[in-house]
Amino acid sequence: MINNYSYNIFSNSIYLYDSFLLDGVGEALYRITKSVNNREKIVIYGSYDVDGITSVSLLMLILKYLNADVEYYIPDIIENEEIFNSSVIENHIRFLGAGLIITVGCGINSFREVEICRDLGIDVIITDYHTPSDKLPSAIIINPNQKQCKYPFKELNAVGITYKLAYAIAEHYHVQCIEKYLDLVAIGIASSTMPLVDENLAMLEKGMYCLSISNNYGINAITKINKINHMDYNSLKTLASILMPKINAVGRMDDARIVVELLTTSDIERAEQIAKYLKKNNGK
Repeated sequence: MINNYSYNIFSNSIYLYDSFLLDGVGEALYRITKSVNNREKIVIYGSYDVDGITSVSLLMLILKYLNADVEYYIPDIIENEEIFNSSVIENHIRFLGAGLIITVGCGINSFREVEICRDLGIDVIITDYHTPSDKLPSAIIINPNQKQCKYPFKELNAVGITYKLAYAIAEHYHVQCIEKYLDLVAIGIASSTMPLVDENLAMLEKGMYCLSISNNYGINAITKINKINHMDYNSLKTLASILMPKINAVGRMDDARIVVELLTTSDIERAEQIAKYLKKNNGK
């Protein structure tokens, strides 16, 4: 027993805090189901680090499973240290025909960007873990660190919050397989500096088990090519390191998109091709 939820690595499920304790989840779910049901274009917007990549991939997979019209964007330009930036919205996102943008791990202080989206008729759901200012953007916001949020665990990273939202979506649509995506969550948590306590520890431990039986072609290709035969915490850190895009300013953006493709592809041959590329190109 960890706090007030239970966990057993050999059980069929783990019991986490109710997603709806996160302020904004109910409103976000309503807006997402509207997009899914009406086949409205959804764009998931995230960062190029492993936490962002696993967040984008997780949300892409659950929404694709629901046959949503969904794309993702990882920016080439970072303005004023803001991942979610106005240049991308005005010069790219607007031309995708998006009706809804969902950020993962960014956007909590993106006031101008949200206003630009509003002017373009695009709704915004912000999922973020960074500490917000006293004022919040005029969007649907999921962030355990906003003042009014009563969520009992404040140390979730981007992929942890994304999983909580995905879990709420899965419950609404009666999707039974949501916990299999804890393989991605575990990689994202292992890549971050968040403390391995409470929900983070539970999701990481169950995620390691899910990794050992994963049906994700990309993960299986990476573990096969890099000869990762046993899944423990060190193996998990190795996986996160392999998936981290290169440091050079242009290449890391391209690699980030390649890694998202790796983690979301339904083509086993393409997965192995990308895994071999990453091993050769990143020297891992």
